[in-house]
Amino acid sequence: MPDAVVIGAGPNGLVAANLLADAGWSVEVLEEQPEPGGAARHDTGVADGFVSDLFSSFYPLAAASPVLAGLRLQDHGLRWSHAPHVLAHPLADGGCAVLDRSVDTTADSLDAFAPGDGDAWRRLHDIWERHRSDILDALFTPFPPVRATARLALRLRAGGGLRLARTLVLPVRRLGEEEFRGEGGRLLLAGNALHADLSPEAAGSGGFGWLMSMLGQTYGFPVPVGGSGALTTALARRLLARGGSLRCGRRVDRVVVRDRRAVAVVTADGETVAARRAVLADVSVPDLYGHLVDSADLPAQLQDDLRRFQWDFATFKVDWALDGPVPWRSEAAAGAGTVHLADGLDELTRFMAQISQRQVPDRPFCLFGQMTTSDPSRSPRGTESAWAYTHVPHDIRGDAGDEGLTGSWDAEEREVMADRVERQVERFAPGFRALIRARRVLAPPTLQALDRNLYGGAINGGTTAIHQQLFFRPVPGTGRPETPVAGLYLASAGAHPGGGVHGAPGANAAHAALRRYRGMGLGRLQRALTGRDRVGDRTPSR
Repeated sequence: MPDAVVIGAGPNGLVAANLLADAGWSVEVLEEQPEPGGAARHDTGVADGFVSDLFSSFYPLAAASPVLAGLRLQDHGLRWSHAPHVLAHPLADGGCAVLDRSVDTTADSLDAFAPGDGDAWRRLHDIWERHRSDILDALFTPFPPVRATARLALRLRAGGGLRLARTLVLPVRRLGEEEFRGEGGRLLLAGNALHADLSPEAAGSGGFGWLMSMLGQTYGFPVPVGGSGALTTALARRLLARGGSLRCGRRVDRVVVRDRRAVAVVTADGETVAARRAVLADVSVPDLYGHLVDSADLPAQLQDDLRRFQWDFATFKVDWALDGPVPWRSEAAAGAGTVHLADGLDELTRFMAQISQRQVPDRPFCLFGQMTTSDPSRSPRGTESAWAYTHVPHDIRGDAGDEGLTGSWDAEEREVMADRVERQVERFAPGFRALIRARRVLAPPTLQALDRNLYGGAINGGTTAIHQQLFFRPVPGTGRPETPVAGLYLASAGAHPGGGVHGAPGANAAHAALRRYRGMGLGRLQRALTGRDRVGDRTPSR
């Protein structure tokens, strides 16, 4: 019988398993899919010789994460690669805002839109540099991050804290208007805010756009050499080297709760896997509380709150094998790993408004990945492995275009939407479609079938909006990995601090499980391990 069972071998599940194994626990990880990785996997399914990331690709949060740094994954084969530029946001007229790991290069790009905007970027970067360590500590530790928050509060008290707090809760449109005269800086902030499901007019989108921009400025948007699954391979190798067990093709259907405590899981084929100390769930919040745990074992208030849980947007993705580099109208975009495709801030607002009206956008804002530019091993010399994704509503009521898309995502609708995405790329890169050797379409149902945590392709484990963050995540009054069931911990992106491949939810869950046993005397520990302990984990206040 293992000390802990981890449900799900995504990055968070594997991080949790590694930390428990480091503490001397025996750990068994059960994964539904035939291979580990969750949303960090790659394949060569588009064309021979072309490596394509199935889901996530660029990892600024991984580069900044003290959790992953502490695992020393480079000792298990992980290597990182960077594109010449971090990010570009071209416009149809040939203008282009560029985010680079050199502050001067970024600033020069913005000065081309309006003289003086480079210095405005430097001022935002100076704020980041003064508070970066405390912000990252607060981001990657369980909520509430008491020590990091106290340090940050002391520094802010002496440095205009209320003004910074105001800046961070601003809508990104307003933040851009206050800080920049031209469109370049505004586009970098707003495009990065739309990495989540935050519109330019949403409260807090300014803070998120600033955070993502500064992460890119400092750490870049690196990619694992060889494909996103290289990160998973390193995590799995490390776990196995420490005696952990990883079994794929083992879907968990139920968490067994006895005397208000999680004691085992049951797989789809009827196998019961007992857990001596803890069950950690790298699964979505609705799956954990709406399927794996019997409703009779949960507080009525939690079930009521769960009905208000909000997913982030659905995702539609296209992968390409290209016979040459993308022919961007703006040369500056050629060296960027990530390219944002929307012709100005108003087009971003229009895109988000169409989603809010439950329409398939007619000009989809696309995040475009140039993977060979970022990592030359991804395709043959002179070619490009590329992808783009955009967001669509989960519940589609109409098509803002004139092609009658309904959200059935059958074979015809997938091809129609993929063509729409390609037309958006063509606006900024005329001749793009002539380079396509092969393409693969991953519609929302496909993404969910490949990873059950990605409901409709929702990639952040729930909305990033302020009403489902901090102590509101995943439901009001929580914000921590402990659950109402003793010995059961939420270890997925549904928990604070949310999505992004940084390992913090998994690490927080592992530390919570370890704290429970470190704080026990020998007699109480023995009672807990034999099932006679009636003292559960802290139940979230409500």
